[in-house]
Amino acid sequence: MSVEKGLDVRPPRHKPVAVVDIGSNSVRLVVYDGLRRSPTPLFNEKLLCGLGKGVATTGYMSDQAVARALSSLRRFRALCRQLGTEQIFAVATAAAREAKNGPGFVARAEKALGIRIDVLSGKQEAKFAALGVMAGIPDADGVVGDLGGGSLELIDVRGGEIRDGVTLPLGPLRLIDLSAGSMKEARKIVDEAFLSTRLIENLRGREFYAVGGTWRNLGRLHMEQNRYPLHVLHQYRMNPEAARSVAELVSGLSPASLKDIRLVSRSRADTLPYGAMVLERLLHHSRAKGVVLSVLGVREGLLFSKLKPSKQKRDVLLSACWDLTRRYARSPQHELELSDWTDTLFASAGFKETLPERRLRHAACLLADIGWRAHPDYRGSRSLTIISQAAFVGVDHPGRVFLALAVFFRYEGSDADNAPRDLLRLVDDDSLYRARVISAVMRLAYVLSAAMPGLLPKIDLVQTTGKTLLLKVPKKHAALMGERVEKRLAELADLMGLAASAVIG
Repeated sequence: MSVEKGLDVRPPRHKPVAVVDIGSNSVRLVVYDGLRRSPTPLFNEKLLCGLGKGVATTGYMSDQAVARALSSLRRFRALCRQLGTEQIFAVATAAAREAKNGPGFVARAEKALGIRIDVLSGKQEAKFAALGVMAGIPDADGVVGDLGGGSLELIDVRGGEIRDGVTLPLGPLRLIDLSAGSMKEARKIVDEAFLSTRLIENLRGREFYAVGGTWRNLGRLHMEQNRYPLHVLHQYRMNPEAARSVAELVSGLSPASLKDIRLVSRSRADTLPYGAMVLERLLHHSRAKGVVLSVLGVREGLLFSKLKPSKQKRDVLLSACWDLTRRYARSPQHELELSDWTDTLFASAGFKETLPERRLRHAACLLADIGWRAHPDYRGSRSLTIISQAAFVGVDHPGRVFLALAVFFRYEGSDADNAPRDLLRLVDDDSLYRARVISAVMRLAYVLSAAMPGLLPKIDLVQTTGKTLLLKVPKKHAALMGERVEKRLAELADLMGLAASAVIG
């Protein structure tokens, strides 16, 4: 099969796993639907406890922050029991490892949570952040920056490998403490740190992968500012000028002003200006190619590290699409056959197709039937919404829209002109044409096979040397031919600039 041989076609069964992340700013529980290549969050809750506030100046986590964190951990334990989690992994970062009362807090936290908590070193935290980014953006090439309340981890990633890394004391809570709340003094601290960090030089002309809630808030603001049509933060990209512009704007706002902005979490109003300033100074010193947001970080990197090597190597996008196929398609096996069927046609037609384009075509085939349960008038729009807004990763925004359009046209017609114009502007003309061609192949396949497996491998669809699109149906299945099949074949041939021909035998 084009995607992977021996795939399980049964609907996936939830075997929930949980990660508890005790950070300098927030304490969070995320429960995922399984320890697998493309896990989906089932439950997500956080509390901004501010454990790291004051640690840089007093050396201690405050009693109030500790009490709030312990209360949250007791609730998380009960929630995990309610959700039936099979495994719980718990980690603590900068505040717990640096505070003088850190060991005592961790002991109390382990009692509240009922499991062992791993206090990550800066190096370990950086490693898991990088793994998380690479789990969701396998071709990441640049520097990962994970901004927590107490520290900033910078890690060079290239070719699927983690390279140099460094931990800098530049978390917003720490900066507020060290600068006594002065943005001017905080900027000096940040500049000194970046000027003495050689890793910043590695960013020149490469992408900066931004991890952390502070920078996700900046991404939301930029989306709103530009009326961006796709509110999906993962792999949302800002050019360096745009990122610096929004970062400069936010770093100059007061917490009171930020609390009035709907898209900004009120609990982050105090720290967001400092996090924005860190990004602005990083871009100033680095000359990065752009800023790419990643919603995957330490937690997802931790889960990724628990997978067997064979599972780590699986394609995260195709794995997610396969899960959707198993849940929603009439026959998952048919979508695998559809993927192979398009392979044969694209090879004979001589399409100049890159490996990433081939991968997207396979993903589109897996998703081709997920809208069948909707009312016929809404199958196209329903599929467009599901795919464009899906929680899967491993695809950038143009690729995501390409997948959504291919399945939209499969229901609406390959020549449909009613696709949302705001989404169309995210893909180029070549991608739009490819989406229409793939949709036309799907439309022909489904009238032939009725979405059931076993037939497509017996039918040939190829482009001949004489510029003809040839459909060859075995005599045994001759009765399947008819006006509707001939019409769909003609539509595809016309789109490809070919003549259509159908033969029996």
